[in-house]
Amino acid sequence: MQVKRTLPSIPHLYRNMRRWTEIFAVLSKYGLADWLSRLNIEFVKNQLRSPDGDALARLTTSERIRLALSDLGPTFIKFGQLLSTRPDLVGVELASELAKLQAAVPADSFEKIKQIIESEQARPLEEIFLSFNPEPLASASIGQVHLAKLADGRDVIVKVRHAGIETSVATDLDILTGLAQMAERTEEFRPYHPKALVAEMARTMPRELDFRLELRSQTQFAKKFEQSKVVQVPEVFPEFSSEKMLTMELMQGYKLTDMTLPGGMAANLNSQSLEGGDGKIDFSEVARNGANLYLQMIFDDGLYHADPHPGNIMIMSDGRIGLLDYGMVGRISEQLREDIEAMLVAIVNSDVVLLVALVKRVGSCPMDLNEGELSAEVADFVAHFSMQSMSSFDMSAALNEFVSIVRKFHITLPGEAAMLIKVLIQLEGTGRLLDPQFSLMGIMKPFHRKLLIRRLSPARQARKVRRLYMQMEQLAESLPQTIGSILEQMKRGKFDVHLDHRRLGPSVNRLVLGMMTSALFLGSSLMLSREVPPLLFVNSSWMGIRNLSLIGISGCIASVFLGVRLYLAIRHSGNLDE
Repeated sequence: MQVKRTLPSIPHLYRNMRRWTEIFAVLSKYGLADWLSRLNIEFVKNQLRSPDGDALARLTTSERIRLALSDLGPTFIKFGQLLSTRPDLVGVELASELAKLQAAVPADSFEKIKQIIESEQARPLEEIFLSFNPEPLASASIGQVHLAKLADGRDVIVKVRHAGIETSVATDLDILTGLAQMAERTEEFRPYHPKALVAEMARTMPRELDFRLELRSQTQFAKKFEQSKVVQVPEVFPEFSSEKMLTMELMQGYKLTDMTLPGGMAANLNSQSLEGGDGKIDFSEVARNGANLYLQMIFDDGLYHADPHPGNIMIMSDGRIGLLDYGMVGRISEQLREDIEAMLVAIVNSDVVLLVALVKRVGSCPMDLNEGELSAEVADFVAHFSMQSMSSFDMSAALNEFVSIVRKFHITLPGEAAMLIKVLIQLEGTGRLLDPQFSLMGIMKPFHRKLLIRRLSPARQARKVRRLYMQMEQLAESLPQTIGSILEQMKRGKFDVHLDHRRLGPSVNRLVLGMMTSALFLGSSLMLSREVPPLLFVNSSWMGIRNLSLIGISGCIASVFLGVRLYLAIRHSGNLDE
């Protein structure tokens, strides 16, 4: 499906008017609740309620934003989930709240699902599946899931895309684009880069709507872990999959979200083990195996399952970890991987200078970055967390505080780095669900030694030299042509230098105000000396003044007032002597 990705300049209010009306109604409702929350009138706060019956005015702002996005439907929920991966932009509190967003979309009728499957497979449903349960197991924002049985008797899960979802997504993306354009013009929302966020969503949403991409990712992970004794990936069936449907193996295990396990094996996940097919399964060992698995995917492979929340993780009867849902896969470049490895080494070694340099290198820093204050904040951060032992290190708290520092100084992290931070926080939370004593940093201790050895390995140094040589070779090849092009433009008189003036607005305003104040004072003085009517008759001969021009004296007073105001403004900015 092709989604419109441009940011059109024509007014969006004239398109999709019905949907715009719905959106403004929801935003007005939650905006009014935000206003009511500031009043001290208790009975008024109970007037607006959420679908669950909660008084909106008594909820936090983050909770109201989550509920508003949930009311607006699948596309806005996906937008909220995207924002939850960017705590460096929206803050840790709002990102944590948005991570709770789950879409409870009404399921399509069996007739529609049957029509989609038969259209995709070009044959009747009865020829594809031996049996097909018409009642869905679940219905999410993109599609719904059904149980089925193949002709050979194997039980499978069939995920089918909702009918018409591509049209509603295209409409909502168009509206989000319009909202982003308006938000970009306001000082309050500009730091969140709304246009860039919507553009990123317009790029990723078509990938989520195309189940062939999820099929490809799941196949890649299944092949990689085919012989693994730690993880199990559901087998997929390409012959029964397409853009709108995905068929995969039904795995028999225990989801972490199912607090009461079947068969009376354990009362809940607070137990430390359960009886599996091969004996007892130790939850703490499962947590360690899962953490090691993710660290291997991140730091060795650069490709990882990017949604490790409890609903996507199962414990198999043999103690292996079952990973579900490959719609969100993270990739991390070798350069960023090296920078993150260096950050971990800097934290362990309490190297503040190196850590600040890496933060500036990885993130996009504002022009007016206060490096001294940033260094002081990072020093406090390192001093606090470097004192914690590896076994009790709170990785989630450390990452959240790091993100708070980054956001405080308006440093924007690349999307892949923000995604990785979210995954590590989720991973530690899931590990502690299995083992309350779980520490991700303790699991990373062996990786720390491995990272140091790998950074100094001759193979890596040789690879970096080879990469540098290729870049220099490319530069040497393109440099003569580039210089020749510049000289040709200069020869033809078409060489232009474009200057981007930053923060000149206040200076220009002060310059104009100073010129206007001077002109007003000079003009008013001339009117006083010429006794321009209307006049105020004075019976005093002090300084030879007898008749005062009312316009002149008013202009002089106004110019003095403006001059004092200008002086105080310059003095307040601290740039009086510069």
